[in-house]
Amino acid sequence: MKPLKIQLEQTDDGSYTLYVPELEEHYHSIKGALTESEHIFINMGMKHFRGDDVRILEIGFGTGLNAFLTLLEADKEGRNVYYSSIERYPIPLETVEKLQYPELICPERADDFNALHKAAWNTDVHITSRFTLNKIEDDFTTYRFKPGYDVIYFDAFAPEKQPEMWNQELFDALYGCLNKGGVLTTYCAKGVVRRMLQASGFTVERLPGPPGGKREILRATKA
Repeated sequence: MKPLKIQLEQTDDGSYTLYVPELEEHYHSIKGALTESEHIFINMGMKHFRGDDVRILEIGFGTGLNAFLTLLEADKEGRNVYYSSIERYPIPLETVEKLQYPELICPERADDFNALHKAAWNTDVHITSRFTLNKIEDDFTTYRFKPGYDVIYFDAFAPEKQPEMWNQELFDALYGCLNKGGVLTTYCAKGVVRRMLQASGFTVERLPGPPGGKREILRATKA
């Protein structure tokens, strides 16, 4: 797998993201990386699903920001989280360190953030007593997930940049991975994506986007 060349950029809320010149795409919104992740994946995804235990599947581990925020929220709410995340192009640790997410979000938990990135791939790793991580180094378009998830963070690069990540067959597979009542959240509110989710069987809501960012996002629920 050819690694992507990436550059560091600061976003409007002061947090950093990474830019991929080859795709002309950012890992997070330039309007606010931290603001986007908290709103779309934590508030509209994890918090929306109620239950002491929650199994989360993330499409695109990337910078580890979504995983770190989820870990912190798990401790805050007293919930146990099993977190699977698939990534085709892992980011080098020296690049991750430049993002300074722990310093911005929760300095006293820097060791946990680093542990997320240092964790071995393709095996369960207990990061904290409440958070177990399984990072999968593979291609989302060909990998087959086992069912049993409650929440899916769909955080792939935009459809116009990586159209192979957004198609009916893949959304059908994700629908099959979710438990009844499970939810999928994504920053992309394009009509074609909404229609594919509906065709898979999801009930889809258009929700307000993050402050200062996209106007709408999508949350899809398996009835």
